[in-house]
Amino acid sequence: MNQAKQSGEVLVRDATERSRFEIAVDGALAGFSEYHTRPGRVVITHTEIGDEFQGQGLAGKLVRAALEQVKRRGEQITPLCPYVAGYIRKHPEYVSLVDERHRTQFE
Repeated sequence: MNQAKQSGEVLVRDATERSRFEIAVDGALAGFSEYHTRPGRVVITHTEIGDEFQGQGLAGKLVRAALEQVKRRGEQITPLCPYVAGYIRKHPEYVSLVDERHRTQFE
């Protein structure tokens, strides 16, 4: 049976210079969510967690932190990434962040 390693210190940051939110574990890049911006909106296109970090719940932590950052900035989100869209479906408290054009898919 494949057991997930216990995570160390987890940090999520908005790496604006690379247009992505990044998650690191003990200083090592574990994954990212790529995006591009529009006025008042963040379009998340792809989320990826490295193979060696799978099974630790890091994708969920990454997306939750990204959504919280977007929320604090007063922006909306367009979740083109299937993982992010699925996360929002499972966490309806974030539906209000989805831009009006895409929100009906989550209500």
